[in-house]
Amino acid sequence: MVSLATPVPAGFTDRHPTAAFLIRRTARMILLLLVLLVLSFAMIHLVPGDPVRAELGPRAPASAVEQRQAELGLDQPLHEQFADYVSGLFTGDLGISSTSKLPVSEVIAERLPDSARLAGIAFVVIMLLSLTIGMGAAVLTKDGRHSGSELAFTTTTGFFATIPEFVLGVALVYFLGVQLQAFPVAYEPGVAAYVLPVAALSIGPIAALSRIVRVETLEVLNADYMRTARSKRLPARLTYLRHALPNLLTSTLTLGGLLLAGLVGGTVLVENVFAWPGLGTTVVESVVAQDYALAQAVMLLLGATVLVINLVVDLILGLVDPRSTIKEL
Repeated sequence: MVSLATPVPAGFTDRHPTAAFLIRRTARMILLLLVLLVLSFAMIHLVPGDPVRAELGPRAPASAVEQRQAELGLDQPLHEQFADYVSGLFTGDLGISSTSKLPVSEVIAERLPDSARLAGIAFVVIMLLSLTIGMGAAVLTKDGRHSGSELAFTTTTGFFATIPEFVLGVALVYFLGVQLQAFPVAYEPGVAAYVLPVAALSIGPIAALSRIVRVETLEVLNADYMRTARSKRLPARLTYLRHALPNLLTSTLTLGGLLLAGLVGGTVLVENVFAWPGLGTTVVESVVAQDYALAQAVMLLLGATVLVINLVVDLILGLVDPRSTIKEL
């Protein structure tokens, strides 16, 4: 089995464990980015069909098809196409979209903010509600109290945590969009259009993370320093906010960062359910239209975003808990 870890001299690791950890993680991310680059290029070229025929139509003359292939560089060997693609990444030239006739960089710049806002709002909602619900459930069910509430909490969260985002999105569209007509079922300017897609992205992660927060909170509440805090007869609100919450944030933020990486994939499905004009819709449309340049760039951007988020989460965890850097292989 090939290890993705970068070898670091043992002496350097002993003297500078955090720096060695940073080097290993960064090198691993770079290697994975290279793998992602190759896979994104290879997969899009394995899609059946001719993108030039799809662009010009089935009745286009052969001369026009050959000319367009030459313009796009599709008449070159694959290794030369790959070399051109990599050099374009470093120069900022991602090519021209065959569907919109615009530079790929402009298409991405136009679509990226909508995806970023959707994922960002969903992440904030997930973190706030997960902490609130999880801590509230822990306080309510501490020491075996309210067993009925504990059963209702675990059953409800377990159910919603297993529902895929796109299934939940379709259900929200049908009940709240079509039947009740309470919210828009497709993108339109305004805050109301965010409600259903954010709910579709958030409900499952909230259910999963709140279960973890509850377990972590129960452990914190039984810790010695919490008994000491309660012995000072501080108000319960201050005890939880000053002593319990800070000790929950490390693990919760780490898991939240991993969930944020998962939101990148979730937005691809949810955006298509709600006709959201973001990168998720763009990547599907570009693959269907065999728009090579646009599909490759969006797939690479989404994958790189996940890798960068994972790296940031690892580095934050390493700084907060230096012991994890020593255990890293």
